[in-house]
Amino acid sequence: MFVLFRAVTFATLFIALVLVYVPARLLARAGIATPATIALPQAVGIAVATAGAAIALWCVFTFAFVGKGTPAPFDPPCLLVTQGPYRFVRNPMYIGAVIALAGAALFYHSSSLLFYAGAFLLAAHVLVVSYEEPALRRTFKQQYETYCARVMRWWPNVYHRH
Repeated sequence: MFVLFRAVTFATLFIALVLVYVPARLLARAGIATPATIALPQAVGIAVATAGAAIALWCVFTFAFVGKGTPAPFDPPCLLVTQGPYRFVRNPMYIGAVIALAGAALFYHSSSLLFYAGAFLLAAHVLVVSYEEPALRRTFKQQYETYCARVMRWWPNVYHRH
Protein backbone atom coordinates (compact mmCIF):
# COMPACT_ATOMS: atom_id res chain seq x y z
CA MET A 1 0.00 0.00 0.00
CA PHE A 2 2.96 2.31 0.63
CA VAL A 3 3.95 2.06 -3.05
CA LEU A 4 0.50 3.38 -4.00
CA PHE A 5 0.99 6.33 -1.64
CA ARG A 6 4.40 7.09 -3.21
CA ALA A 7 3.00 6.80 -6.74
CA VAL A 8 0.03 9.06 -6.02
CA THR A 9 2.26 11.60 -4.24
CA PHE A 10 4.66 11.78 -7.17
CA ALA A 11 1.81 11.96 -9.68
CA THR A 12 0.17 14.78 -7.72
CA LEU A 13 3.39 16.80 -7.67
CA PHE A 14 4.02 16.13 -11.37
CA ILE A 15 0.47 17.10 -12.34
CA ALA A 16 0.55 20.19 -10.12
CA LEU A 17 3.74 21.44 -11.76
CA VAL A 18 3.49 20.32 -15.39
CA LEU A 19 -0.26 20.33 -16.00
CA VAL A 20 -1.46 23.10 -13.66
CA TYR A 21 1.21 25.57 -12.51
CA VAL A 22 3.18 26.04 -15.75
CA PRO A 23 0.05 26.26 -17.94
CA ALA A 24 -1.51 28.75 -15.51
CA ARG A 25 1.63 30.90 -15.70
CA LEU A 26 1.60 30.74 -19.51
CA LEU A 27 -2.08 31.72 -19.64
CA ALA A 28 -1.55 34.59 -17.18
CA ARG A 29 1.44 35.87 -19.14
CA ALA A 30 -0.64 35.80 -22.34
CA GLY A 31 -3.55 37.52 -20.59
CA ILE A 32 -5.91 34.62 -21.26
CA ALA A 33 -8.75 34.17 -18.77
CA THR A 34 -11.21 31.34 -18.31
CA PRO A 35 -13.93 31.64 -20.96
CA ALA A 36 -17.20 33.10 -19.67
CA THR A 37 -19.22 30.40 -21.43
CA ILE A 38 -18.64 26.82 -22.43
CA ALA A 39 -18.97 26.57 -26.19
CA LEU A 40 -18.10 23.62 -28.43
CA PRO A 41 -14.30 24.22 -28.35
CA GLN A 42 -14.34 24.32 -24.56
CA ALA A 43 -16.47 21.17 -24.32
CA VAL A 44 -14.14 19.33 -26.70
CA GLY A 45 -11.13 20.68 -24.79
CA ILE A 46 -12.56 19.36 -21.52
CA ALA A 47 -13.16 15.94 -23.09
CA VAL A 48 -9.66 15.79 -24.59
CA ALA A 49 -7.97 16.97 -21.36
CA THR A 50 -9.99 14.47 -19.33
CA ALA A 51 -8.98 11.64 -21.67
CA GLY A 52 -5.31 12.63 -21.37
CA ALA A 53 -5.51 12.84 -17.58
CA ALA A 54 -7.25 9.45 -17.44
CA ILE A 55 -4.45 7.86 -19.49
CA ALA A 56 -1.81 9.39 -17.21
CA LEU A 57 -3.61 8.19 -14.07
CA TRP A 58 -4.05 4.71 -15.54
CA CYS A 59 -0.26 4.67 -15.97
CA VAL A 60 0.37 5.71 -12.37
CA PHE A 61 -1.86 2.96 -10.99
CA THR A 62 -0.37 0.39 -13.38
CA PHE A 63 3.13 1.33 -12.18
CA ALA A 64 2.03 0.96 -8.55
CA PHE A 65 0.00 -2.25 -8.79
CA VAL A 66 1.82 -4.11 -11.57
CA GLY A 67 5.35 -2.71 -11.43
CA LYS A 68 5.48 -2.19 -7.66
CA GLY A 69 6.97 1.28 -8.09
CA THR A 70 6.29 4.81 -9.22
CA PRO A 71 6.80 6.85 -12.40
CA ALA A 72 9.56 8.80 -10.60
CA PRO A 73 13.07 8.07 -11.93
CA PHE A 74 14.34 7.90 -8.34
CA ASP A 75 11.67 5.29 -7.36
CA PRO A 76 11.10 3.18 -10.48
CA PRO A 77 9.04 0.00 -10.71
CA CYS A 78 10.72 -3.25 -9.65
CA LEU A 79 9.09 -5.12 -12.52
CA LEU A 80 8.95 -4.18 -16.21
CA VAL A 81 5.49 -2.77 -16.83
CA THR A 82 4.04 -4.07 -20.11
CA GLN A 83 0.38 -4.23 -19.12
CA GLY A 84 -2.41 -1.69 -19.08
CA PRO A 85 -1.66 1.24 -21.38
CA TYR A 86 1.93 0.02 -21.77
CA ARG A 87 0.79 -2.86 -23.97
CA PHE A 88 -0.17 -0.33 -26.67
CA VAL A 89 2.72 2.15 -26.53
CA ARG A 90 5.91 2.38 -24.44
CA ASN A 91 5.37 5.92 -23.13
CA PRO A 92 1.66 6.40 -22.51
CA MET A 93 2.12 8.61 -19.44
CA TYR A 94 3.86 11.31 -21.48
CA ILE A 95 1.30 10.90 -24.23
CA GLY A 96 -1.51 11.32 -21.69
CA ALA A 97 0.09 14.51 -20.38
CA VAL A 98 0.47 15.92 -23.91
CA ILE A 99 -3.16 15.07 -24.71
CA ALA A 100 -4.25 16.82 -21.48
CA LEU A 101 -2.20 19.89 -22.41
CA ALA A 102 -3.63 19.89 -25.94
CA GLY A 103 -7.12 19.76 -24.45
CA ALA A 104 -6.30 22.76 -22.25
CA ALA A 105 -4.91 24.59 -25.29
CA LEU A 106 -8.18 23.95 -27.11
CA PHE A 107 -10.27 25.00 -24.10
CA TYR A 108 -8.43 28.32 -23.80
CA HIS A 109 -7.71 28.84 -27.52
CA SER A 110 -4.09 29.17 -26.47
CA SER A 111 -1.23 28.79 -28.91
CA SER A 112 1.23 29.17 -26.02
CA LEU A 113 -0.24 26.06 -24.33
CA LEU A 114 -0.08 24.19 -27.63
CA PHE A 115 3.58 25.21 -27.98
CA TYR A 116 4.20 24.11 -24.39
CA ALA A 117 2.62 20.71 -25.16
CA GLY A 118 5.01 20.33 -28.10
CA ALA A 119 8.00 21.42 -26.02
CA PHE A 120 6.97 18.98 -23.29
CA LEU A 121 6.79 16.14 -25.83
CA LEU A 122 10.23 17.05 -27.18
CA ALA A 123 11.69 17.14 -23.65
CA ALA A 124 10.03 13.80 -22.86
CA HIS A 125 11.52 12.29 -26.02
CA VAL A 126 15.02 13.45 -25.06
CA LEU A 127 14.56 12.06 -21.53
CA VAL A 128 13.23 8.74 -22.84
CA VAL A 129 16.02 8.24 -25.39
CA SER A 130 18.92 9.52 -23.30
CA TYR A 131 18.01 8.21 -19.84
CA GLU A 132 14.94 6.00 -19.50
CA GLU A 133 15.54 3.52 -22.31
CA PRO A 134 19.23 2.91 -21.45
CA ALA A 135 18.27 2.44 -17.77
CA LEU A 136 15.51 -0.01 -18.70
CA ARG A 137 17.90 -1.93 -20.98
CA ARG A 138 20.44 -2.26 -18.16
CA THR A 139 17.81 -3.29 -15.62
CA PHE A 140 15.56 -5.62 -17.62
CA LYS A 141 17.93 -6.70 -20.43
CA GLN A 142 16.32 -9.13 -22.91
CA GLN A 143 12.86 -8.69 -21.43
CA TYR A 144 12.99 -4.99 -22.35
CA GLU A 145 14.44 -5.73 -25.82
CA THR A 146 11.56 -8.12 -26.51
CA TYR A 147 9.08 -5.50 -25.32
CA CYS A 148 10.68 -2.84 -27.57
CA ALA A 149 10.44 -5.16 -30.56
CA ARG A 150 6.72 -5.60 -29.91
CA VAL A 151 5.61 -2.13 -28.75
CA MET A 152 6.53 1.20 -30.34
CA ARG A 153 7.87 4.17 -28.38
CA TRP A 154 5.29 6.84 -29.26
CA TRP A 155 2.75 5.49 -31.72
CA PRO A 156 0.45 2.54 -31.00
CA ASN A 157 0.98 -0.36 -33.37
CA VAL A 158 -2.66 -1.10 -34.06
CA TYR A 159 -1.85 -3.88 -36.51
CA HIS A 160 0.21 -5.94 -34.10
CA ARG A 161 -1.63 -8.48 -31.97
CA HIS A 162 -0.62 -8.46 -28.30
